[in-house]
Amino acid sequence: MFRRAFWFTAGAAAGVWATTKVNRKLKQLTPESLAAQAADKAVETGHRLKEFALDVRAGMLQREAELEEALGLEAPVDPALPAPRRTALGPGGPAPAHRAHPYPTHPYNRNEDH
Repeated sequence: MFRRAFWFTAGAAAGVWATTKVNRKLKQLTPESLAAQAADKAVETGHRLKEFALDVRAGMLQREAELEEALGLEAPVDPALPAPRRTALGPGGPAPAHRAHPYPTHPYNRNEDH
């Protein structure tokens, strides 16, 4: 008698456990849940990329300061002179607006054909 009651209770508990586990997994696989998980991962990846970019920028500035010090480029600046412009495009800065594109722009829009 006790054996049957024990196995009945054990079977019922296993059934409840399995049903709960399956229902949780089904809720995780709904489109809303999958979209929320993807959005969370995207936000987390964005934060990691931002941290990485900030670390790279800090390292770059530190190395640039070391190189300037080693090369003796830390010269005192005359306050009467304008501050030098530092751009990635060279000493002249960005190209003027009329020379920004080597080819003329056309009013033709390819998206209008579709």
